[in-house]
Amino acid sequence: MTDRPDLTQARARKALGQHFLFDPDILRRTALAAGPVDGRTVIEVGPGPGGLTRALLDAGAKRLICVEADARFADALHAWPETKDGRLEVVERDARNVDWERLPAVSAAEHPVMIVANLPYNVGTPLLITWLKAGPWCGEMALMFQKEVAQRACAKPGERHYGRLAVLTAAVCDAHLAFTLPPGAFKPPPKVDSAVAVFKPLPADTRFSDLKSLEKVTTAAFGQRRKMLRASLKSLARSVQLDAVHWLESCKIDPTARAETLTQADFRALAGMFGEASDAHRADQR
Repeated sequence: MTDRPDLTQARARKALGQHFLFDPDILRRTALAAGPVDGRTVIEVGPGPGGLTRALLDAGAKRLICVEADARFADALHAWPETKDGRLEVVERDARNVDWERLPAVSAAEHPVMIVANLPYNVGTPLLITWLKAGPWCGEMALMFQKEVAQRACAKPGERHYGRLAVLTAAVCDAHLAFTLPPGAFKPPPKVDSAVAVFKPLPADTRFSDLKSLEKVTTAAFGQRRKMLRASLKSLARSVQLDAVHWLESCKIDPTARAETLTQADFRALAGMFGEASDAHRADQR
């Protein structure tokens, strides 16, 4: 690989949320956090100088799709032998604008595609939500975020970080925090700790399908955390001709409860009834 440009000294761009990892042990641990990648198609977002890219290839990824918005690193990856022999595909684009399911390597994959990435801090949460809403093409994920974001994705009812992201995650995935890293593990060091969270899709018959309704319900419920649910959900209920108290009581939820006390089953019940009311309301408007 003598023709591969050495970008280990490249300056990180703050606007792109870049923080680079170079420790081979951490990179290998990240690459395998969600399980073996041998023979699998894998997506990596924000490969930067290519440390995790190399770890994924060395671990046996059959096909690796690297999405990189920084032309410096995209150009460098184009020079790798694995790009030339078709094992590595470089997509030079902002990951928030990628139509993942339409990528040829994704549609051609024999198994659900794994996603393994040290995510740029400024796009981590929106990308996770996009992937949670994805279809059956999306498989296991090992994603590095700011530690607080990872905690919010993996939190359980009653915990300090429990909120909208945890509920959306638990609707489709079994998630856990795999390990944490201090700022000094990165170049340049961020101001906060980081963590790798692992997401494993739930069986199809246990997933909640109406994430659109669940997202609306959780946004309203957690948007005013200190309020009782009968108050925080009042406006949303009115939008589809529901009475908030009746809605909550029909789902066997105390109207004076607060969002952080509700379980996944509670939120599924609320979202299910809200979805039905939304459909009926739209029908009435026609």
